[in-house]
Amino acid sequence: MSEHLLVEREAGLLTLRLNRLQKKNALTRAMYSGMAEVLDQADQDASVRAVLITGGETCFTSGNDVADFIQAPPSGLGSEVFQFMLALFEFSKPVVAAVSGPAVGIGTTLLLHCDLVYVSRDASLKMPFVNLGLCPEYGSSLLLPRLLGHVRAAELLLLGQGFTGEQAAAWGIANEALQDGPATLAKAREMAQRFQQLAPSAVADSKRLMRAPGREELRRVIEEEGALFGERLRSPEAIEALTAFMQRRPADFSRFG
Repeated sequence: MSEHLLVEREAGLLTLRLNRLQKKNALTRAMYSGMAEVLDQADQDASVRAVLITGGETCFTSGNDVADFIQAPPSGLGSEVFQFMLALFEFSKPVVAAVSGPAVGIGTTLLLHCDLVYVSRDASLKMPFVNLGLCPEYGSSLLLPRLLGHVRAAELLLLGQGFTGEQAAAWGIANEALQDGPATLAKAREMAQRFQQLAPSAVADSKRLMRAPGREELRRVIEEEGALFGERLRSPEAIEALTAFMQRRPADFSRFG
C-alpha cells in the first residue's frame, strides 16, 4: 500500500483518500496499484457497502505524476494505471466521489465511472491530453460525446479546455456543486452512508443493470485508448510536451506536421 493513500472505515463506508497534498495529489504507479488493491479487497468484503474516493477538502488530484511517468511509462494493459482502471470499472458496489480543487486528466475521467459525484463550485476539471501530446483515456472518447454531445466534448478533449464544478453539475458529470470543499466532502459522505440502510444485493443488481448497456463496447474502447496512450507516450510530440512541462516552458509543436 502506498504511503500516499489513506483508508478509513466507518460502519459500511470505506473512504479512500489521496494523501499527497504537497504534490497536489499527483498519482504515482504505487498509488494506482494501491487504489486497485483497495478496490479489489473492498469488492470482496461483505461489510463494505460503498466506497468514497476523495483527495480531501482542497485538492482532488492534479493527474499523473509526470516525473514518475517519464521514468517508467505505462507498458500496456498490465500497467498499474490499467489495474486501477479495471478495478474501478469492475467494482460492483456504489462508488461516490468528492471533488474539490484541481481534478486533472484521470482525475476527471475516473468520475465517469463513479455512481455519485459531488464537486465544489470552484473545482477545476480538465483533460489536457492533447496538450501533452497524448490521447483521451479511460473511455472518455466514448462517454463524453454521448453525455455532452460531440461539439462540447471536442472542446474538452480536442482543445483540453477546462471547466468548473458548476459546469460539471450542469452538464451531468456531477450530481451537485457545493459551496466549498468541506461542504462537498460532507455531502458526499452523507450520500455514501445512505447505502448502509439499503439492501446490498439489490443495490449491486441495480448498478449492474444500469451499467450493462454498452459495457463490452466501453471496455473495448478503454483497452484501445490504453494501447494508443502507451504508444503516444513514446511519441516525439509527447516527449516534447512532457519535457517542456518538466522544464516549465511552453511546448513547441511547430516542427510536427
